[in-house]
Formats: sequence, C-alpha cells, structure tokens
Amino acid sequence: MATPLDRPQPRFYVNCPTRPILDQIADKWSMMVMTVLEEPTRFNEIKRQLEGVTQRVLTQTLRRLERNGMIQRRILETTPVGVEYSLTPLGRSFREPFVRLYEWTLENSDEITRMQADYDARSAG
Repeated sequence: MATPLDRPQPRFYVNCPTRPILDQIADKWSMMVMTVLEEPTRFNEIKRQLEGVTQRVLTQTLRRLERNGMIQRRILETTPVGVEYSLTPLGRSFREPFVRLYEWTLENSDEITRMQADYDARSAG
C-alpha cells in the first residue's frame, strides 16, 4: 500500500515562487514585447509592432515587465515628452529563450494548425 511519502510530489506546488513570476512574464504580450525590444524602443513603436494590442494592455504589460526587472523605462526630454523602453541585463538574459520559442512557433505553426484541424475533425464526429 502506498503511503503519502511514496506519491510523487508536485513540481509546481501551490506556493512555488515560480508561479507568479511565470504568470507575469510568460503571457503572450510579455513574450512579444521581449522579442520586439532588440534595442531601446518608444511606446508607440512597440505598439505598432504588436498588432492587436491595446494601449491599456501594452501599458500594463510594460509596467509588469518593469516591476519584474526585465525592462527599464526612460523619460525622453522631447516635446511632447516621450518614453523609451529597453531591456535590462536580466531581461536580455531572458530574451534569448523567448526569441527561440517564437522561432519554434514560426517553424511549427503549419504542423500545429494541421494537428488542430485533425483533432477537431475527429472530435466533431
């Protein structure tokens, strides 16, 4: 008879410190922002590169990434005042796996779409 000690322990237990971090930096908009920020970029340029993102969602995403130390925000002394975002050293170290994941999705999107259509066809009948 199995005892509680014999059961496999959850990898992501409820108080695991990775959960809130992954939740905050691994959502789709954060991943896209991290991919776009190859060099310091102004807010509106980021928005132009992320078709479909609203100003509100982009603002929230940038604040969350700044809070987590992935990006830094710099006020530009222009008229009107501008804001520029860039990766921090921590953000640069995390950008590489994000870019690789993006490249993987591009390489495999056709196959995944085919698999989804096959699954949907099997499930419909």
